Amino acid sequence: MLQWEHMAKILAAMSGGVDSSVAAAVLVEQGHEVVAAYMKNWINEENIVGDCPWQQDIEDARRVSEQLGIEFRVVNLMDDYRERVVKYLLEGYQAGVTPNPDVMCNREIKFGVFLDYALEQGFSAVATGHYAQVSPGESGGSRLWRGRDPNKDQTYFLALLQQHQAQRALFPIGGLLKPEVRERAAALGLATATKKDSQGICFIGQVKMSDFLRAFVEDAPGPVVTLAGAKLGMHRGLHLYTLGQRKGLGIASPVFQEPYVVVEKRSATRELVLAFDHPDTPRLYASRAVVGSLSGVQAAPFPTGPLQVQPRYRCAGQEAQVSPCGEGKVAVDFKLPQRALSPGQICAFYAGDELLGGGIFESIDYGQ
Repeated sequence: MLQWEHMAKILAAMSGGVDSSVAAAVLVEQGHEVVAAYMKNWINEENIVGDCPWQQDIEDARRVSEQLGIEFRVVNLMDDYRERVVKYLLEGYQAGVTPNPDVMCNREIKFGVFLDYALEQGFSAVATGHYAQVSPGESGGSRLWRGRDPNKDQTYFLALLQQHQAQRALFPIGGLLKPEVRERAAALGLATATKKDSQGICFIGQVKMSDFLRAFVEDAPGPVVTLAGAKLGMHRGLHLYTLGQRKGLGIASPVFQEPYVVVEKRSATRELVLAFDHPDTPRLYASRAVVGSLSGVQAAPFPTGPLQVQPRYRCAGQEAQVSPCGEGKVAVDFKLPQRALSPGQICAFYAGDELLGGGIFESIDYGQ
């Protein structure tokens, strides 16, 4: 286990936001040798509709670095980001599944090529503004834990990290609440103290996913139908919808009925299937799924047994029985039925507050 009690040379990923700014400030206060770096992953050269303020983000990160008295650099990872994240994203949506670019960005970019760059440059670790915590483990390893702020915990997005990445990861604000981060930024007079949090795609900015997809995936119109086969209208492409989606469907539900929800995407016929949103709607709730592409924070074998399983970011951990299901796969049997489980999405596994690893939903068993 790499120990950080003594001064170390740390490369701090700076996004131009308040979280990464305070993360760097905490490291400086602790006496580490800190260099700040902005990962240049995207510059919106295709003029995608939406705000992609990379130039302002770089300037904000530079200003904070000057305030902290540390070196600032820009690291160009655009080619790697296209190949490892954008390609994965587009291929997933074109295949009819729902990928998660933020999780892949963490594994392939922040703690992938960016970490490789840091080690080549003589740094001991990479620090980010994630709300997560890391601690020494047994036999020289590292363990990952949920952030102290339950409303901001971001360990779900770290679910595909492996041990060699966790050993070189630092999360300086993981033990803070979001209001405390804002307070520290204000007390230090940091340029990003009141800057709003980004809600866009990982390290791209305020770009809506639908706008991003329209720039790269051609429309493939098809019918919108009910489970019974009644036609409700037309859609522009299945890739623009996700299972469980209720807003932005363009189809009004009948008066006095619950809203429509997406329950199926039929690639062969290009049919988008809607139903009314209630607990007994077919194909909306499921208790069993198969998860593949497993990645454990600790060494193999992948953990099984009764675990807490988180099927999406904005969701509490769910009680489930996890059991082996073929090579590199596990079956997850949830204690309670889960809404809109989606192939392609990330599934994170926990023991209490400790992140054990994650995988990708491959198939959903609706028991029908």
